[in-house]
Amino acid sequence: MRNTLFGYILLILTTLVLGSCSKFAKLQKEGTLEQKYEAALQFYKKADYYRAGLLFEEITPLLNGKDARQAELAQFYNAYCNFKQANYNMSQFLFKNFYETFQRSEYAQEALYMHAYSLYKDSPNFNLDQTSTLTAISALQDFINTYPESAFREESTQLILELRDKLERKAYEKAKLYYQTSEANIANFRSAVVTINNYQKDFPDSKYNEELSYLRVDAQYNLAKLSFADKQKERYQDVSKYYLAFIDKYPNSKYLRQAERYYDNTQKELTAILDAEKTLKETKPSNTGKLSTPSSSGQN
Repeated sequence: MRNTLFGYILLILTTLVLGSCSKFAKLQKEGTLEQKYEAALQFYKKADYYRAGLLFEEITPLLNGKDARQAELAQFYNAYCNFKQANYNMSQFLFKNFYETFQRSEYAQEALYMHAYSLYKDSPNFNLDQTSTLTAISALQDFINTYPESAFREESTQLILELRDKLERKAYEKAKLYYQTSEANIANFRSAVVTINNYQKDFPDSKYNEELSYLRVDAQYNLAKLSFADKQKERYQDVSKYYLAFIDKYPNSKYLRQAERYYDNTQKELTAILDAEKTLKETKPSNTGKLSTPSSSGQN
């Protein structure tokens, strides 16, 4: 009995779906421009963005030059149909095109915002290429500059902060990458120091700067240890410089004890280097004991 009832319900639903599809196909094939426009509006109101989008996309070029108001709304709703279906790359294009075509429209401001918001939605995870994230930030900032008093201003500002945080996370992970490699070498440590320096210039207020400041001391110390003798003095001096900058800014850091160990070892190494330089200087042959000839005594 239960299986029979289920089968009956399934048959009714299938019939309704097929009938609906058949009706929609007939509308697409035989409907007038006005019928398609009205049907597209109804589908849109019912949140059937797929069918609404199909109709709006078909009739938009046909409305140009006939009914300006319908042409405007068809383009605006078609952009939203794509946005609602998560076709963000297409929706950003359509919203931007709408804004450029209907700059005096009551929907122009919203369209420019939705163009930027679509780009925001299309921004990938932080570990992927962030070119589109930079484009989204630029679009949101352009919107704020164009409509500084907009109701969307506060939300746009928040979206920019979120996108910048993504760029920050991307750069942070790149800086740490050199510590996650299985091979510790001069190239990795040197690259780590350079990357951290660049990061702190780009993100001076980053929440990751305490950790990275410590890692810079770590990387510079290991770089100095692995360096040839003629490079060690300068590189150990940089360890001291980075350590002093670290404790000046983060005197109560959880990384302080380990950083101090690097600093103490660095001072020992520098002392040894300076002692070796002094000994070498003292034992180097002097020119003062050489005999001079009368012909050269009057020179210099």
